Amino acid sequence: MIVIAIDGPAGAGKSTIAKALAKKLSLRYLDTGAMYRAVTFAALTRNLDLSNESAIAKVASECVMLIDDDSIIIDGLDATQEIRGQKVTRAVSIVATNSLVRTELRGRQQQWVSEHGGGVVEGRDIGSVVFPDATLKVYLTASPLVRAKRRVAQSGGDVELIAAEIAERDQRDSSRSDSPLMKTSDSVMVDTSNIDVNEVVEHIERLVVARQQNKRASS
Repeated sequence: MIVIAIDGPAGAGKSTIAKALAKKLSLRYLDTGAMYRAVTFAALTRNLDLSNESAIAKVASECVMLIDDDSIIIDGLDATQEIRGQKVTRAVSIVATNSLVRTELRGRQQQWVSEHGGGVVEGRDIGSVVFPDATLKVYLTASPLVRAKRRVAQSGGDVELIAAEIAERDQRDSSRSDSPLMKTSDSVMVDTSNIDVNEVVEHIERLVVARQQNKRASS
């Protein structure tokens, strides 16, 4: 079973690269960030206080979530577009710091990979916590300005404002007590600031092939 863990901060190109890589390797793709966004969307829809950890955890454990490469449906509602909106984007870090939510979604992520026989999984704690024994761990990064410009191109807005929001998100993700955003010692770091998506995908593909060859040679 091949599991490729792709971690990194917002705007580093994780989704674009992970999707392209999954397609090239004929693997399924899982965006774990979309799962946290979906729970945030569901909580906001219910007008819940996001700081109420038990209430948000209840939403995470009881919701029916259907996720594939291009869409996410939660409790029968197609939230594919809504989870990318500014309201959810500004609130998702609060939900992501909830240890009870993380435990629930971590279990769902591991179950998803088991059911699909592997996959390309992207997020912020995939290589460090969710799949510590992944076939390959990649940590994608990019300069703050590049990341902000990418977000503006994707969703609109002011570059300086988006840059400030990204910096705040980075701080929250990196300093949370449960599964903080981090590069593990066995992760390969790739700076996507000035590299074409296809080049990054081809580079990672070569790494995967090399890992598989080394595994066969040592077995």
